[in-house]
Amino acid sequence: MGRTGYNHEMPQTSQRLHHFTESVIRHMTRVANSCGAINLSQGFPDFDPPAILKDALEKTAQTGPHQYAITWGAPRFREALARKQSRFMGLPLDPEKNFVVTCGSTEAMMVAMMTACDPGDKVIIFSPFYENYVADTILSGAEPIYVPLHPPDFSFDEQELRRAFAQKPKALVLCNPANPSGKVFTRDELLFIAKLAEEHDTFVITDEVYEHIIYAPAEHVYFAALPGMFDRTISCSSLSKTYSITGWRLGYVIAPPAIINQARKVHDFLTVGAAAPLQEAAVAALELPDSYYQELQTIYTDKRTRFLNHLDAAGLKYTKPNGAYYVMIDISDFNAKDDVAFCEWLAKDIGVAAVPGSSFFREPVKHLIRLHFAKKTETLDAAGERLLKLRHK
Repeated sequence: MGRTGYNHEMPQTSQRLHHFTESVIRHMTRVANSCGAINLSQGFPDFDPPAILKDALEKTAQTGPHQYAITWGAPRFREALARKQSRFMGLPLDPEKNFVVTCGSTEAMMVAMMTACDPGDKVIIFSPFYENYVADTILSGAEPIYVPLHPPDFSFDEQELRRAFAQKPKALVLCNPANPSGKVFTRDELLFIAKLAEEHDTFVITDEVYEHIIYAPAEHVYFAALPGMFDRTISCSSLSKTYSITGWRLGYVIAPPAIINQARKVHDFLTVGAAAPLQEAAVAALELPDSYYQELQTIYTDKRTRFLNHLDAAGLKYTKPNGAYYVMIDISDFNAKDDVAFCEWLAKDIGVAAVPGSSFFREPVKHLIRLHFAKKTETLDAAGERLLKLRHK
């Protein structure tokens, strides 16, 4: 009996929510916190952002602004962002016409998807994928088309991609450098995607949050900067990973004016705007010289080397990443039938939290897990010591 005295059932929630789960990555963070494991699951640093950025935040806390910025981004922030991205992308970007500032790249991707797609449209997603892409597609009313990236180098088969494009997708999602695989797409691979996108009049939605975390000899090529591609590319990124400020939630969309004018509508009604004081403070980061980005590559190259050495010492098999800060590890030798259960055991018994690979794949993959190395040296060393216990399992 209900409160009114009548028998009734609760109304049903949206059917589209049945097609995906709560974030497995965030779940593993909670598991790590509950058992005191070193959290190498959710990809955020345990070290501070640049001192100049912290100083700017302290100043902004006193002087403001503390009220709404312009919905699509504070002018000073957009101007600094346009200067920085124009330099790296090799494109003449206009802060008034080519940008929407969002609450992290998470919102940027949702804005891009809802701007590009109508209900019933199809979207190509490479597998493995960052889990948000499928949710974004479904929440937009679109249908995912999955194209596998084949280990060990996570390359795509050209004929498989052609068959996916033959289904007339409205958009393709391109994460480059890729999470979770660490793949950096080559120029030739990107040119092949570009050719198909042009043939089938398809948008390309890029997630480039790891654009500055690249390991030589790999090089990052901005898809929007390829010949003829700017007009059909919706580029998404954020400041989170480049400046170690994942909690600030400052992202952005870059696109031609006609697309940006539509994206601003979506953004306005999703979140109104990103935090005004954080945009003001972040200008200091965007004005850093090129030497900052060179040093960032050096720092992460050293972290990768250190962490992979720990994996070698523990006898673990992995794919060496060319970008981002994740490593896919093969757990086949442990005869684990359930990667989720393995990751929960790893956190509770070994003291290191990972993400089960099945959360990234459309295919029935149960033998891979993901760890990340965006941590202090002492954190990586402590995790390495704990992982040594796997040699006896």
